[in-house]
Amino acid sequence: MADVITNALETYTKHAQLLLISSISFVIAILIPIFAAFPTYTAMGGIYLRTASIFSNLTVLNTAVIVVSVFFSLLFISFAMVAINIIVKHSRTYAKIRQEVFRGLEKYTSRVFVVLLILETIIILANALSFAVTNSTLWSGALTAIVGLIISPFFFYAPASIIIDEKNTPRAMVASFRFFFKRFDYVILWLAISIVLITVFDFVFVAIGNAAPTIAYLLQIVELIIVTVILLPFLIVLQSESYMKRFAMLKH
Repeated sequence: MADVITNALETYTKHAQLLLISSISFVIAILIPIFAAFPTYTAMGGIYLRTASIFSNLTVLNTAVIVVSVFFSLLFISFAMVAINIIVKHSRTYAKIRQEVFRGLEKYTSRVFVVLLILETIIILANALSFAVTNSTLWSGALTAIVGLIISPFFFYAPASIIIDEKNTPRAMVASFRFFFKRFDYVILWLAISIVLITVFDFVFVAIGNAAPTIAYLLQIVELIIVTVILLPFLIVLQSESYMKRFAMLKH
């Protein structure tokens, strides 16, 4: 598995400028909920929507704003994920990035968008229904997390499968499910690296925030942007490099 990390670092450093440009879409995606006045909070370098706590207070206008904002956020996230996966595909094959971008960017983005939209819809429905049944944010959060774990194999490698395998959305989800369990060691590796990197970043910013409490909220935003620009592209590269291991004949 060490070669997967080596390949990811090689791709990340070699194409750092392209990855930085791609991550701009991630930044836009996280800023949309903030400027759309979402009931959000930041933690561990991520931005989260307070779903269960707002179901009883939703109005038609609030719902419309949330739906539209989520739609555009997912669109920008899809574009960034496609761009990063194309870079990884280029680094392990002899495909030209320009040809890949002009030939399939719209197709790839639409398919990845559908994947993310299905995932987001299932999570929100699970959260809303569990809250309606239990009337408890605690139980609703726990049940939603369980649903997320159950469906994650279908979505974890789906974006990579869409770009690398040229699969449509349903087949990409099936391919993701199969590879998820076939090489579960790659999933564990990805989770371990993600937890370590995000924890280290969070620890540093929390320490700075404790030393300077007047700028603690600003530091949360700065951490969110840095994690989005630096860590998130690397984690997607690592995920894609793991999926590329299906092809033993490619250059590694």
